[in-house]
Amino acid sequence: MADAVRIAGTAPQRARRVADMSDPGIRVVVVGHRSATTIEACLRRLLAAEGVAEVVVVDNGSDDGTVALATRIAQHEPRLRVQAHPENPGFAAGCNAGALGSTLPWLAFVNPDCYVETDTFARMLAVIEGMPQIGMLGCALVDADGVADAAVRRRDPSLRRILFARAARSALHVASDGSPLQCVDAISGALMLLPTAVFTQVGGFDAGYRLHTEDLDLCRRIRAAGYTVAIANTVRVTHLRGVSSRRRPLWVEWQKHRGMWRYFRKFEASSTALSMRGLLWVALWMHFLLLSAPRSWLRTARD
Repeated sequence: MADAVRIAGTAPQRARRVADMSDPGIRVVVVGHRSATTIEACLRRLLAAEGVAEVVVVDNGSDDGTVALATRIAQHEPRLRVQAHPENPGFAAGCNAGALGSTLPWLAFVNPDCYVETDTFARMLAVIEGMPQIGMLGCALVDADGVADAAVRRRDPSLRRILFARAARSALHVASDGSPLQCVDAISGALMLLPTAVFTQVGGFDAGYRLHTEDLDLCRRIRAAGYTVAIANTVRVTHLRGVSSRRRPLWVEWQKHRGMWRYFRKFEASSTALSMRGLLWVALWMHFLLLSAPRSWLRTARD
């Protein structure tokens, strides 16, 4: 995304001015890759949702009819626009492309395998009404059977903890405290709602990530800019998870590991001894070669 525009005032003042609660105009960005099985249902639900003024589908090199399905809906729906990329530049780059130039006060990033309800965004905005310090908002996600996704509330990841601590991944998850609004370090990138001004201020997603970890990076930078990241626990959305990534599990695992190393370099490396940095680099890629890659090959063989 282009360099962040400077907006005068403190962080909460900026959000209050640009993202007025009385104007719920939202641009929803849907970045997809081989999402034909879910894209139509996703878009029809988004277009029926309260507050949605624009929907931009950014397709990253699909070859399964995703673009044709989205284009067919767009022919009868002026709020829907389709951007078809011949290659796959990555999720973060796709999000930035879809958000570019928006004049609406709110941005939402929604995965093509998420099914919102008519009142999803209205309820999310109602939870944070009068709270301009909120710079990023998520909601509870459940699978098709209603099972909650534990990864929607997260702590900032530590590469050392992930690689060397027992049950490290689950330790990154934060349980719901039962409140309507819960502050967390980070939320899931499957559904994110935030003021357009905040997204612009922090420079959007870091396009150096291809897939995974870019949501953690964005949440961390939003908090560093003086805002709060939170989740609306009482709002639930169905997320089928991983529809577009199941065909390439090895590539997905590669990008997860690559993303974690980029995140470490940005936020942790400066406070880590050089010898430990080297050890972590070796441990990360040994983890990929000895654990993640074999599991991915087995999954591909079974499918």
